[in-house]
Amino acid sequence: MPLKRECLVLLVLSWVGSLRAQDENRVLFSLGIFQNVSVPVNGTVQAVVSRIPADVSFLTMQFHTHHHNVTLSYTQIPLYGFSVTAADVGLLSNLTLNQTTVSWFLKTPDGSSAAGIGVILPYTSTDPVPGACNQEFPLEIDPNIYLQYNLFETMITFAPANIGYKREETPPACDVDVSSSTRWRLVYEVYQYFLPEGDLSEQSLISSLKRVANVQNVQDNGRKVVSLTSHDRTQFSFSSLPGQGVIFSVIVRDPVLNTSASYIPVHTYACSFNSTLDGCSDLGRVSTKVFFTVIGLAGLFVCFVGHRFFKCELFCMGFGFTAFVFFVVITITTPLEYNLRLALTALVGVVGGVVMLMSWWRFGSVVACVLVVGLILGFHISSIVFFTPLGDFPIFHDDVVFWVVFACIMMFVPLFFIRWPREGNIIACGLVGAYTVVLAVNAYTYTSLSYITLDVLKRLLNHNFSRAFISVPLQDIDFILITVWVVLGISGIVVQLYREKSRPFFPPSPYVLWKQERERRKTNVLDPSHHKPSLSAQILGRIRQLTQRTEPAGETTPLLF
Repeated sequence: MPLKRECLVLLVLSWVGSLRAQDENRVLFSLGIFQNVSVPVNGTVQAVVSRIPADVSFLTMQFHTHHHNVTLSYTQIPLYGFSVTAADVGLLSNLTLNQTTVSWFLKTPDGSSAAGIGVILPYTSTDPVPGACNQEFPLEIDPNIYLQYNLFETMITFAPANIGYKREETPPACDVDVSSSTRWRLVYEVYQYFLPEGDLSEQSLISSLKRVANVQNVQDNGRKVVSLTSHDRTQFSFSSLPGQGVIFSVIVRDPVLNTSASYIPVHTYACSFNSTLDGCSDLGRVSTKVFFTVIGLAGLFVCFVGHRFFKCELFCMGFGFTAFVFFVVITITTPLEYNLRLALTALVGVVGGVVMLMSWWRFGSVVACVLVVGLILGFHISSIVFFTPLGDFPIFHDDVVFWVVFACIMMFVPLFFIRWPREGNIIACGLVGAYTVVLAVNAYTYTSLSYITLDVLKRLLNHNFSRAFISVPLQDIDFILITVWVVLGISGIVVQLYREKSRPFFPPSPYVLWKQERERRKTNVLDPSHHKPSLSAQILGRIRQLTQRTEPAGETTPLLF
């Protein structure tokens, strides 16, 4: 009898313990209120919302973590087609006629712990249903935004929506005629929200997600990128910005009923927190810092005294031109690691600088050298033009149109300065030299200005980049660097124009001068300069003069030479 009593006590204690554990892993939500949730190791958290008003037709549950994947499921044991796994996850639940409580389940796919925030948003029967016409992803109704990125572009994809319907009402068909009252009338608006530059912290992400979780917050804080109709493909590309946090949101609108609903926001830094190589913590490579620091110092020199020291300028411009072309070629043709490519690029750039300098020294063709410098200036000006919102015009998503216009701007600049070669050369020194200082700063802290040339480089290296939306955020540090760039550029141009106004337009080629002097002496023996004594004879004569000046009066000194 005592043994049975002890077994009964143990059974009751284990049952109470299980209830207590279940209560500990059960989180109560209120509609529209953010809730912090921690998923324990090898545990499952049940998210519950109750007291749902009768006018609510469906709910969306969204959960976000910094970089850990979590699984959000309709069932306690995740099943295919009833769960989704990502750092930003969401599910949509249609409500039955008298339903007032809904629950979902959270766990990590690898059994580790994770922490994040969640929110449950209610929608009425007139609001469109995000992802209700899904034919691509496993969930029957999928309100998620799926994100993929690489070095060049970030792509988002989402399932089409359907118009709203009441509880337990048959959903409208998704594939009927356009004239009917169907989801074909819906409009999709894609929004971006940029996190503070260089801020990879979890606190910054959480506070930012709260600003774009629902329709009203997205409209107030996000930046609308594009509007898509139901006939457009629900997919869009953006330029990747490694290290820059960005949140993508999609709002679906019903223009007939003037209602809207929000898909589950998704965020990315275009880099991996879990990678031990080329991860988010390894963005500022030492090799990159060294390379661009040297480039920045050389650019600062060229900005203020490049035309005065023409040989140094030619070497720097030849280095930049050759290095850029070689980096594009070696990246396209070889799978070499980044540091090796950078080292080879620097080596080939030095060779290119020497070749350009020696070509001027040997042939003395100022026009050829200034043409190369003008092309560099034209490339830079063309890149600036397409860095503006003009670059996102749909017509420039066509590679042929883009490269034709880009090349025309690039070629027009050196042709324009043929009439004023010295002024064109000085402007190139000031503008390009000052921009290298910006690139040097970018090696140590994030700035969007580096994408002026980086977007062009990406388009050269990736054929699919043409369809990417290339907008980047301009924040406080960018405006500071724009000011620095403008001040340095204008100061360098003014200083050089002032210093060079009384000098020859360009210095003569040493080899050409030597050759002319040699020919003159060979052909004109009557010229007194042809019979000038040799350098050694001139030195000996000078010594004799100095010796004679220092002799005391009345004394003679024997000749030493």
